[in-house]
Amino acid sequence: MNGAPYLVDASAQSRDADIWFALPAGFVALPLVELAASAIDPEQARPEDVLSPLLEDAPDAETRQRLLTGLAPLQRMAQASVATGSIHCSVGLHSDDQGDGRLLLSLFNLSWRATAWAPRSVTAARAAVGMENATHIEALRLPCGPASLVQRRLALPLEAPLAQQELLQIAAYVPCPDGVRIAILTLATTAVERAEQYRTLLRDIACTVSFDNPLSDIPDED
Repeated sequence: MNGAPYLVDASAQSRDADIWFALPAGFVALPLVELAASAIDPEQARPEDVLSPLLEDAPDAETRQRLLTGLAPLQRMAQASVATGSIHCSVGLHSDDQGDGRLLLSLFNLSWRATAWAPRSVTAARAAVGMENATHIEALRLPCGPASLVQRRLALPLEAPLAQQELLQIAAYVPCPDGVRIAILTLATTAVERAEQYRTLLRDIACTVSFDNPLSDIPDED
């Protein structure tokens, strides 16, 4: 999970944007329209259709099949996220540089949640309190303000492969300056043994969050 330069997506210049963040190399954005359609009728959804941007880069059929198998539980989580108001989903594909070099799969999701007005530090703390199955909770002090981070381990459906019966889910709760919304950044993976590394990854992503356009001070190129 080595760092790499960031690329600026065209959506960063949208007039409707009210939150900005950066993802490191290895993440591929998923099409929200197709994900929304698959969430409406999951039985008819084919992972290879929704995940084609990632699968196109697979070197061979065997690797493509491994990706499909590993992505199945993450796709179900993506469908559920879109159905409840996700505004961004990306699949992460990284090499396990602290293990045997195998590919590690993850799902990054960004969504909004409405909340009653409160000081941002209070909102961040409330988001973490009482979280079921939490195995790690910490307060964050980000450049954009206070936040909290919660790690959970979730059970997968019984039909999932025996080697993937648990899902690691790490969420950063970042209150918006308006005091009535909270941005939720979620990173999920079946590589539960890499919890510390994925916590670090999500902290790094959360540190890039801004509620003011960071590109506004960059002069236009001639």
